[in-house]
This record gives sequence, C-alpha cells and structure tokens, in this order.
Amino acid sequence: MAAPKKGRSASAQSKPGRSLALILIAIVALTGGMFASGHTTPRLGIDLAGGTSITLEAVPEPGQESAINKTNMDTAVDIMNRRVNGLGVSETEVQTQGTRNIIVNIPKGTNSEEARAQVGTTAKLYFRPVLATEISAGAATASPSPSASSSSSSKATDKATSSSSPSSSATPSSSATSQGRAVTDALKADSTPSASSSASSSATASASPSASSSTDAATAKLEAQYTALNCADEKARAAAGQGAKPEDATVACGKNSANQWQKYILGPAQVDGTDVKKAQAIYNTTTAAGWTVTMEFTSKGAKKFGDITGQLAQQTSPQNQFAIVLDGEVVSDPSVSEALTGGSAEISGNFGQEEAQSLANMLSYGALPLTFKEQSVTTVTAALGGDQLHAGLIAGAIGLALVIIYLVLYYRGLSLIAIASLLVSAALTYVIMSLLGPTIHFALNLPAVCGAIVAIGITADSFIVFFERIRDEIREGRTLRPAVERAWPRARRTILVSDFVSFLAAAVLFIVTVGKVQGFAFTLGLTTLLDVVVVFLFTKPLMTIMARRKFFADGHSWSGLDPKRLGAKPPLRRTRRPSAPAETKEA
Repeated sequence: MAAPKKGRSASAQSKPGRSLALILIAIVALTGGMFASGHTTPRLGIDLAGGTSITLEAVPEPGQESAINKTNMDTAVDIMNRRVNGLGVSETEVQTQGTRNIIVNIPKGTNSEEARAQVGTTAKLYFRPVLATEISAGAATASPSPSASSSSSSKATDKATSSSSPSSSATPSSSATSQGRAVTDALKADSTPSASSSASSSATASASPSASSSTDAATAKLEAQYTALNCADEKARAAAGQGAKPEDATVACGKNSANQWQKYILGPAQVDGTDVKKAQAIYNTTTAAGWTVTMEFTSKGAKKFGDITGQLAQQTSPQNQFAIVLDGEVVSDPSVSEALTGGSAEISGNFGQEEAQSLANMLSYGALPLTFKEQSVTTVTAALGGDQLHAGLIAGAIGLALVIIYLVLYYRGLSLIAIASLLVSAALTYVIMSLLGPTIHFALNLPAVCGAIVAIGITADSFIVFFERIRDEIREGRTLRPAVERAWPRARRTILVSDFVSFLAAAVLFIVTVGKVQGFAFTLGLTTLLDVVVVFLFTKPLMTIMARRKFFADGHSWSGLDPKRLGAKPPLRRTRRPSAPAETKEA
C-alpha cells in the first residue's frame, strides 16, 4: 500500500469524526463542570457589577514620618495585591493615590468583608510566647512555671504541632492566685532569660519574693486587663493590646479550632514577621499530617526562633506554645516539643486547605512596612458600566451580524461551516470564563468584553484563510476532496503564525500592564488559543466531512465552491499516449 503523500494524513481524511467527538466531549465535560460548580455565568468586574471601594491612609509610627515614602507605599500595594488577588485574576484593584493613600476596589461577588480584612491587616506580625489562655468568659487554664533554659535538641525537619484547642483540654485553675503567680514568674523569666528557673509547678506555691514592685504593678495591670477582657465583644477585641510595644507583654484574642473566642496573656515579642523569609501551605503525604504550613526564616530570624522554641520546649501547656499575632489578634498558637534550630518549621494540625493557605498568606505578607487605617468605604454602582456594557454588546452584535452577512454573501454554503465554528468558539469561551470565576477569580470587565469582540475577527480570519486556500486549489482544476487536503497544510501554517502573533501581543500586554487592561489581554489570549483548538478539531474535520457531500463536492452554485464562478481551469487529468501502430514500430 502506498503511503500518503507528504502533508496529507490518512487518518485525518478517513476519520474526521474522532476530532469532532473529542471537541464535543470537551464541551460537554466543561458544561457539566460549570453546572456542577453552580457558577453558570461569568463573574463580572466592579465596572459592570458594582462593588466596594476602600480608601486606606498610611499611618507612620510616632516620630517616623519618613517611613511614608514611595518605596514603602509600593511595597504595601504589592503585599495587598498578593493578599486579595493571590495568583489569579480576581480584578480587585489596589493602587496608590497621592503620597499616603491606597485605593482598593473590590468587585461585587467577591467576599468584600474578607477582602477588607486582608487589606486592613496591616500591623506587623509577631511571634509571642503564650503565658496564659482560656476560653473567653470561661475558667483559666493551669499555668505551670516556665523554664528560662534552652533545649539543645533538634531534628532535620523542624516541626511545631498545632494545638487544636489549647484551653479546652487543660485543667482549670482552682483560683486566680495560681494564674497570677504563673504570669508573674513568666514575666520575670522573660526579663532575665539567662537565669535558671527553679520555681515549683505546684498550684499552691507562692509568688517569687524577688519580684520588683514595678514588675508586680505591671503584672497586676495585665491580669486586670485579662480578667476584664471579653473576646466575644468586637469592640473589646479591637481594644485588646492597643498601644503595646513589641517588648511589652500584652493581652490578645483569637479563635481556636472549635471556633470559640479565646483570650491570651502573651509575653514580649521574640520573633518579628520580617524574620519570616517564606511561608507556604503544602499537603504532607510523608507523615500523613495532611495540610501543613511550612516556614523558612532569615539567618537572624532562625537564631531568634531557635532560642525561643528551646525555652518553650521545656514548658507544659499552654506555656509551651507561641502565638502568631497579627493586628493584635492571635491567628495561630502552635505548641513546641523541641528546639527548632534548623531555620525552618512546620505547623501541623487539623488544617483544611483553605485554613492552611490563609495562615501561610498571613505569615508571608503580614509584615507591612506601614500601618493603615480605613479613611472611607463607599459602594460603587454599576449603572455607568451597565450602560457601557449595553452599548458595547450592541456594537458587538452589529459587528457579528455584518461578519455573518459577509460570509453568507461571499462564501454561501461555506458560511454554514464558519457560523457553526463561531458558535462552538463562543460556547467554549463562555463556559471557560464561567469556570475561571470561581477557580482563579477571573472577572469580566469592559476591556475584557472588548477583547472578546475583537476575537470574533481573529476567529473569522482563520476560516477565511482556510476557505481561500481551498478555492485556490479548485481554481487549479482539482476536485473538492483533494483540494481540502492539499489546502490544509498551507492554511494551517498561516493560521498558526497569525494566532501566535496575536497571542504574543496579548501575553506582553498582560505582563506589562495592570488593572483593567489585563482583562483585555487575558481575554484576547484565551480566545486566540481557543481559535486554534476550534480550527483544528472542528472546522477542518467538518470541512472534510462536507467535502464528501454531493452539494459541496459537485460544486453547487450555492455551495461557495462552484468551479465556474471561481474560474477554474479544466480538470487535471493524466492521459496515456496511444501506442504506436505495429507498422510504425517495424518501420
């Protein structure tokens, strides 16, 4: 059997149904996923659906006005962008306004409260030792005396096991005296870390007689704040620990794994958020720990973290825990069983994926160079964007109608294949955009709609290139079926080059721009890729099948492939020269 000629595929000619079945299965699967996710419409951007606009004002530390500079403001914008956008295209806009304000635009459909919390979480991150803790308005946990000595044990993979409910499992103290003694001893140990503690852990032991009057006064004030603190009250939570410096002990609130508010007495900050070099959520299959949060520290941070964990490892719950405090709120309180001196640590527990990623996000971006306060929060209406969208859709519909009219008048029967391909491309675009909303937080804004409208011309151009190549082959005198197969390799190269240029332009535009223009670039790039998929898996196979139908194969006058209308040459035929007569041969 002779092999097919170069540029022609036997399978492509004989089994175009496979390609059509493949793209049909893809459409059905994507559509099923769309309905299964419950997101059957694309997510709209703030200019189309409305949303919330937040103005944040930078507030420097007293005497540090110079901290408000372009570098720090740009860093703050970058961190807030990462917090609210993650790796996706969520269409939340974060940008500076003037020298000390940041504007955050959050589109409708995004959890605006969560986004506000993300951009508003601007205080520095600290690691503080836990001195005492209890369920808010509940009984205090027993607090044995701490040890100031450091443990020298370590292991290759440092690990801090997250405490799932630090107070619910502890035995309540029988009196406030034991709690006060523990806090007093802990504060003294923090103030003299080199001293070896020999205090008894008995609940009946008395407070250290060597405590200074200033320490006693500070401890009494701290205990009074702790006793009065009701973390279930939002105003009380906001006021907890206000004005406390990193080197001060303080009170704080946080939620445990049972979603209960818990209050804490925390020692002076031992590690700063800027000492965390990297944090990420990973699914640990090695130890079957499930979702965990890994941290890597700077060289300076590794030393400080190793020192404090060495001290905490000598204690019992809750004083073997360190609190990760952000904006005065405890976001996690893992316990420590050994000194973590390797420069990295892993927090494990009953984490879900979302919880682990949220904690890693806070650890990574919790140390802003400035603090910010909300100056104003306003609601943005979508009236103007809705009018513009309406006008844009009308313009797009008119453009699409003109394209279809042109195809029908010029290509006649071939226009059916082009229109069917446009419908397949439109279906894929709609379904994928609907799925990208909940997955990468893609939001359809006005520039993105413009990108989709421009894509109509790009897609139609691919069909025209293919059809014109087929008509050129027919003009050369070939019948339709070989004309389709000979035209395809030449048209394919032109289509790929054209789409590559369009995709490259979209990619560059997406990289070098920000905000709404990225929506245009993203949509243009997506529709360009889909154009290649549709032309290869739908338009070409469908054309191969139609070439076998009499209407097209015989060149009907309405098929768009009539040889007479195209000025075709006479058919190319191979003829044999007649054999010479016997007499001539003899002669």
